[in-house]
This record gives sequence, C-alpha cells and structure tokens, in this order.
Amino acid sequence: MKYRIKTSNIAPEPILNRDYAYASFAEGRAFPEKKTGRLPAMGWNSWNAFGSGNTEALTREMAARIKALELDKLGYQYLVLDDGCYLPERVDGRVRNEPNKFPSGFRKLSDDLHAMGLKFGMYNDVGTNLCAGAHVGTCGFEDVDAESYAEWGIDFLKVDNCYYSWDNATFSNPENARYTYAPNIRGIRVAGKNFDKAFAANEGELVGRGAVRHGNGYVTNIGIFDGTNVGNTPVGEQAGGLLYTVTVPESGEYALTVEYATGREVGVGEWLQVEVDGEGYVFDGFLPVTESTETFVTSPEITLVLTAGEHRILLCNHRRQENTLNSYAAMFYALQEKSKEREVVLSLCEWGKTMPHKWAYKMGDSWRILNDITFHVARDGNTGHADWERPGTDSITSQYDKAVIMDEYAGLDRGWNDPDMMVIGMDGIKEEMARSHMAMWCMMNSPLMLGLDLRRVEKGDALYEIIANRDLIALNQDALGIQAKRIFCTLEADAPDTAYITNHDRVDILAKPLSDGSVALLFQNLRQEEMSGDFAVTAAEIAEKLGGKLPDAEGFANAASYRVQDLWTREVVTQDGRFAVERLPGCGHVIVRVTPVK
Repeated sequence: MKYRIKTSNIAPEPILNRDYAYASFAEGRAFPEKKTGRLPAMGWNSWNAFGSGNTEALTREMAARIKALELDKLGYQYLVLDDGCYLPERVDGRVRNEPNKFPSGFRKLSDDLHAMGLKFGMYNDVGTNLCAGAHVGTCGFEDVDAESYAEWGIDFLKVDNCYYSWDNATFSNPENARYTYAPNIRGIRVAGKNFDKAFAANEGELVGRGAVRHGNGYVTNIGIFDGTNVGNTPVGEQAGGLLYTVTVPESGEYALTVEYATGREVGVGEWLQVEVDGEGYVFDGFLPVTESTETFVTSPEITLVLTAGEHRILLCNHRRQENTLNSYAAMFYALQEKSKEREVVLSLCEWGKTMPHKWAYKMGDSWRILNDITFHVARDGNTGHADWERPGTDSITSQYDKAVIMDEYAGLDRGWNDPDMMVIGMDGIKEEMARSHMAMWCMMNSPLMLGLDLRRVEKGDALYEIIANRDLIALNQDALGIQAKRIFCTLEADAPDTAYITNHDRVDILAKPLSDGSVALLFQNLRQEEMSGDFAVTAAEIAEKLGGKLPDAEGFANAASYRVQDLWTREVVTQDGRFAVERLPGCGHVIVRVTPVK
C-alpha cells in the first residue's frame, strides 16, 4: 500500500497526500487496493427488526428463515449485526461480544453462518462511541478492531458516524464545528517587495454553496454543506469558499494575513485552509481563538511563493469531508491488512452529512445518502413503524427524492448510493407502498438489505412475493451495473435527472439500461392519491436521455417493435416505440422491461 493515514482521538491528522484532499474528489480514482466491480449487497440487517435488542438466538432464527424461504438463492446472503451486540466498554483494548446476547461469541456464530452458505456482517462507528452509546468506536483503534473482525471472519462491515470527534455529528460535541468551518473573514492583505494591498470581504468572490455575506461586512459559513437532512441538493458543488484574485508585480515571497474572527458553532469555526491556484494548501490548521465571532483580529503571516502575474487565493474549510474520508480510509486499510483471506464489503453509514457520494468511492462499496429511513424501529415484539412520506429523512419518499438524482455518482467502478435498508413489512407501509419501495430500490441499484422480522414471512404470501420478485432483483443485480436515470417528471421538464424535488404531487419515469440491451422503465406515482394523465416516453427519448450508457442506443431507438414485460404480472405485449401509462394508484407504479425486437 503506497500511503496510509491513521486516526487518533487527540487531533485530526494532517492531510499529506493529494488522494485524501478535496481537490482529488472529482478525479474519480479509487484507492488502488479497493476492489471494484461489486454489485449492490443483498441481505438482512438487525436494526429495524430488533433495534439494540438483537441476540444470537434471533440472528440464528433469521438465518434459518433465509434458508427456509430460499432467499439466499435470490441473492440475500449477508446477515449483519447492527448496534447493540458489544459490551459497553472495551476489554483489554478490544471490542467484545455481549455475553448474555451472544453467548457463543462472534467466531462461532460466523462459522455457523458460513456453514449455511451465508455471509456474516457486523457494525461499528468512526467515532468514539456507537450510536446506541457503547464506548467502543473505531477512532484510534482501527488496527486492533480490524484484527478482531478478521479473527471473527466477517464479510461485511457497516460503519456509522456518531460521536465523531472531528465534526459536529450526531451525539458529538456541537463545539466540534471549530474543525469544520473557517472563521468569519473580513478581509486579507498580501504584502511583498514593491507590493502591499488589502482586500475587503466584498472584493472576494463567493464560490460553491453555503458561504454568505453578513450584513456587518464579513463572510461567514465557509465550509461544507451539511447533507444529513432533506432540503439540500446532492448535485453540484458542496463547498463554500471565499476566492480572491490577486495580481503581483514580480516573483518572490509574499506575506498573507487574514482579518478573521473565530467561533465554535455551525457556520463559524477556527480551522482555515488557504489554497493558491488549486495547487494544494499553503495553510491548513487552527487560527488563534478570538474573543467572539465578531471580534476581528489579524492572523499570523502565511508565506506565499508567487510568480509574477495573477493568482487565485481561496479561503476555505474542506476538513469536514477530508477528516471523515480519512477516518473511513483508516478502517478500510486496516481491513485490507488484516482480512487477507476474506473480501470485506465496507458500508459507510455516514448519513450524507459530508456528501460522501463525492469521495466515498475511494474506499467504500456503498454510502448512506441521508439519516435513517425510520427512527421507529421494532421494540418489544412489535413491527416498528415507517412512512411513505413525512417531514425529514425518515420516509421512503424522502430517501428516494435524493437517491433518484444521484445516478452519476454510482457505478461498478465507484460503488452505490444507499438510501438505507428497506422498511417493507413495518407498520405504516401498505402493500402498494411496499411494492413501489422494492421497485424503486432495485431500479436505483440500492443495496437490498431487508429490515423485517423474517418470522413474519411465509412463501407465497404478500411480503414474500415482494422481496422475492426475481425480475426486480435482476434489475438491481444486472451486470451492467448502472443506476436508473429519471428521464421524465411531471413537475420538471428541463432537468428531470438533476432537479431535487420534494413535492410528491408528481409522477416520475425512470429508465435503467440493462446488459442485454433492454431497458427497465418505472412509472412511479409519488402521491398518496391516484393520478391520471398521459405519462409517456418514447424509445428515441429513452436512448437520448441515457446516451452512452445504453448499449446500442441507435438500435434501441429505431427498432421496428418492442417486447414489453410487466415485472409483477409477467405479462408480455409487443408494441411500438411509445410507452405510456394513463392511471397510477396512490403510491403505485408500473414497471416493465422493454426489449427491442430485432
């Protein structure tokens, strides 16, 4: 391995390699040790079904149900123990099984699952604690934890983001915003031989998103847009900064000073990064603390080596993304070193806070795009509760609204957007909603992680017919590995593939190219009431919207006729190149596979 940073719970590590820096994110190069080409993971996760109450006995029952229902033959192979399975503190520096819940230990459970032909997954957190509170997070313990996971024979690791020391993440100290925002900036001065010039904040250009000009004459909120909740589009530049264009008369050393004021709250911090001409940071660290967020002082001098002419000086703070990338990378490389006999799928449960779709492809196999799809997991034998729509992140549609416009960030060479495990089978999710939920997740190449108590499923019942639909699963697991693109929306004519829309009074049409040259089409009603109209798209429009992602786009667009199969009823019709639906029930859809007839 050519490079590796470790983490600590003392201070963020310096970023000494470009591959870990913000400037590299758009380059699309995964770490060389990452295995690419993996399709979305399929399996079962304990959280929605049992919360922190999962046990070894329950896990074994779920494994037995997967085998009895033959779900493993459909691709559901990973059984993942979520939060609540460890002792609350480390023992001799190591994480240990909670003996009352998991009396046989994790190695024995792992061996037994492997003997059944299944795969074993576990959970931890990049912070100091797990989300349920156990003080056993991986921060500073990546090597020793990876060694334990190798000893236990894990095949999958879900890593959460609570109690993270270098961001104001869930349950973390709010004052950690000091790391993730730059100070308020009122101006800069650049001085050198035969040159000395001050620039006010209003002479700089706001770049990216988030940074704003305050009425008192300074720029605030310099940092990374927080994507944990709904309302923030995942498309486009996510970093806000203040950019100055400075022309110097001759080559040499110049002193940069910054007029700033610090804070420890959302929007204003203490950590500043200074980048010149996109060539890396000339400064990356804390500035001395000021009395208040509006008590401005002059920074120590920062040396710039400039050639004669124009230069672009960017004041920014990308540490929210860089620190989080570093922490997940530390776990990734530790697993690479310790688990040489097994390939471990790494699932980043970062909730979209630092826009991981921009950087997680470097080491992750999937990345959560939002906070949890439900906060009402099962307790005391009930089924838990989920929603089709509601304010915040915890609904099927809120997760879908973001994931559906993130297709350009996913792929076999990158990994997969993860709108969280499925809530099929939970209270509040009616059959029509569950069918649409399954269709959406399959079209979007989301990991298919079941979250229900499988003892409630019998072969042939409604739940089984949804989660075991072979034709839908085939879309998710298609070898071409391309996430569906939204090519039509009743509320957005110009940019249906990138417009972030949270109004559910609409119908979307998604198109997913498949390896045999066919295309899956999903006509989805997001509204809870029936919608009628001429919801249509032509073969030529599909080929144009999918572009180079569709094998033989010209042949698809110009076929004499098309074989159209409904993926629920399996009925087949042959028709021309216009595909339309006139009525969709509330929360309902039509999903078909369109194959050109040659």
